[in-house]
Amino acid sequence: MKKMNLNTPNQLTLIRMILTPIFLFVFTADFIPQHYFWGMLIFIIGSFTDFLDGKIARRYNLITTFGKLTDPIADKMLTTAALLVFLQDGMCSVWIPMIVLTREFAVASVRMVASSQGVVIPANIWGKLKTISQMVFTILIMILMIVQDNGMLPQSFNLPLFSDILLWITAVLTIVSGVIYVAKAAKVIDFTK
Repeated sequence: MKKMNLNTPNQLTLIRMILTPIFLFVFTADFIPQHYFWGMLIFIIGSFTDFLDGKIARRYNLITTFGKLTDPIADKMLTTAALLVFLQDGMCSVWIPMIVLTREFAVASVRMVASSQGVVIPANIWGKLKTISQMVFTILIMILMIVQDNGMLPQSFNLPLFSDILLWITAVLTIVSGVIYVAKAAKVIDFTK
């Protein structure tokens, strides 16, 4: 059996995948003191590995097929887990995860078709904005949940509504980036094959 040798960026991607169910468990575990705080910390570490693996891969030319395929999957796992905990806690509309997941499945399908034809379609700026906004807004919402959990948020502040608005912004960016990606793909790949 051949040994799997992973470079540093790919190891960071795998760490993010492993951290995702741990984050989900900790954030939803009411029996753990300050579970929102510890869950948020795990999410931040996972998000940081996303920034770090790409930076290292580009700087040291460690870009691999494994990394190209697994890095976006790891990102989606982490951000989807966050949407699921927000959904459970009443912090977002059910339509937001539906929109995000539909876009991700559509883009992944197009990416596989492109890959089978030897075509690489780079991510667009809207996709990067979507990912950054999703991670930043997720952390902000988690901070506010911690503040509320500790009784320090004014009662007049409607956290579920505020959270929903922020996540709808990411949902719109998700739609825009997905449409642009598919439009670019339509110009360079053959959907009849």
